[in-house]
Amino acid sequence: MNFSEKMRARAKTNPRTLVLPEGTDTRILQAARIIADKKLASHVTLLGDKEKINVMARENKIELSSLTLLDPANDDKKAQFAAEYYALRKHKGMSKEQAEQEIVHPLKFAAMMVRLNIADAMVGGAAHSTADMLRAAITIIKTNPGTKVASSCFVMCLPDKHWGADGHLIFSDCATVPNPDAEQLSEITISAAESCRAFLNIEPVIAMLSFSSYGSAQHQLVDKVKKALQLVKQKKPDLNVDGEMQVDSALIPSVAEIKVPGSKVGGRANVLIFPDLNAGNIGYKLVQRFCGAKAYGPLLQGFTKPVNDLSRGCSIDDIVNTAAVTLVQAQQK
Repeated sequence: MNFSEKMRARAKTNPRTLVLPEGTDTRILQAARIIADKKLASHVTLLGDKEKINVMARENKIELSSLTLLDPANDDKKAQFAAEYYALRKHKGMSKEQAEQEIVHPLKFAAMMVRLNIADAMVGGAAHSTADMLRAAITIIKTNPGTKVASSCFVMCLPDKHWGADGHLIFSDCATVPNPDAEQLSEITISAAESCRAFLNIEPVIAMLSFSSYGSAQHQLVDKVKKALQLVKQKKPDLNVDGEMQVDSALIPSVAEIKVPGSKVGGRANVLIFPDLNAGNIGYKLVQRFCGAKAYGPLLQGFTKPVNDLSRGCSIDDIVNTAAVTLVQAQQK
């Protein structure tokens, strides 16, 4: 059973409610039907113009039974949502009129449904940019207490099962934060630990990566990782995390014995924290292409409620898999 199959199976064990804000996208309609039929979610809500959704469903022979259609512009929760949105944004100078106008945007309406526990999870981005998705999530759903930065991770599934946890590793951050400072890097590390528990269902063993292992090199880039490690240990003293270390020290026991002797992480890491987006993005693509690994993500982390972003070129299968992952995150919350 591969990772996506595992996520679908886990989603079915304790199904949660899902909102899909882009109901007028044919791919979303088809995916919603599969999610409902496979019982990955206990309930699926589609946002958009109801007449347009019904026309598209008829044209594509998609059955809408058991799916709920909501039109934000005409929904009876619009006033409540606008009031909540105004309360969240008035310190930024937003007026009540602006809140009323903006809350009917499907991404913001869906985010408010999640914020107010009307839906457990949200997946969007098939017809919107990542920036739009993040803006809605950050302003309405918000990040976890003590976390100022939203980040992402990839679940890397390697054919060689001796790496990480039976061939599975968490790579973070490879897609969201270009050049995190020490504080941000510590938050990314803590969020990645939660992702490891949610997606791999095991306790994280976290290596904070650098081009230095235990002071083998001196540079301000190394100092950043060292400072981030100190912050993680202060915030989450129970986490099994170590650094700074090179990637071979993190993954290969014989190298760890030489470069990071005595480390409880060296040689057995299942979570790799990259010092910046250059390293993370290059790293996951090298492993994907050279090792034949499957890369699932980027999956958003650090939010109070589960939300994930789709590529605008996503397939129906991509949408279903991302929904399953997000619903598993909802179980963890």
